Amino acid sequence: MNPAYIFEFIGTLILVLFGDGVCAACSLNKSKAKGGGWVVIALAWGLAVMMGVLVAGPVSGAHLNPAVTLGLAIASPEFSWSLVPGYIIAQMLGGFVGALLVYVFYKDHYKATADEPDTMLGTFCTMPAIWNPWRNFLSEFIATALLVFVILAIGSNFDMVGPLPVTCLIMALGMSLGGTTGYAMNPARDLSPRCAHAILPIAGKRDSGWSYSWVPVVGPMLGGALAAGLFLLLF
Repeated sequence: MNPAYIFEFIGTLILVLFGDGVCAACSLNKSKAKGGGWVVIALAWGLAVMMGVLVAGPVSGAHLNPAVTLGLAIASPEFSWSLVPGYIIAQMLGGFVGALLVYVFYKDHYKATADEPDTMLGTFCTMPAIWNPWRNFLSEFIATALLVFVILAIGSNFDMVGPLPVTCLIMALGMSLGGTTGYAMNPARDLSPRCAHAILPIAGKRDSGWSYSWVPVVGPMLGGALAAGLFLLLF
């Protein structure tokens, strides 16, 4: 097996474990961090990306996101299309296992939150603040296009780029554009944990929001593709 796939799996697992972990910490009953708020969540998601990049970056480049993988395949001749399926499968599996670990870690707190099914779902995946599927789609499309475009721009302008710029980018996106949908911007961060929510025996859980689930998949993938096309056109 290509070592890059293993590290994409591990890096995405770490990203979701930290990221969904902060959602659980700030939302579930009897958690010491309950009520931590949006700023804590946005900061921790940025740091979650940093942790995943630090682990996976030297081996796989740390895409940790199918939309980023698609964008790089379109924009960079150095990344082969033959690697795309393996990267995406590894990312999706990593996101799934990361979400399972969050549930195991916070199981007692999920039990204490059994009468709040929407809150429990929100620790796994995103749902919109206001239900408007096409505007929700536009939010995910624009946010992910900005994510991928800025990543590509950073990479083209600096010979050595560590995880800090991307960490700051994720934080900025969360604080500025995350209020409408929760800024999934990543099918492995949203669909995989949503699947974990669907199969886990969580007392009091609701449905897994499947009628919305296409938004944080299609929006990011199309946004990432558009960003790569614009990058090629402009740079």
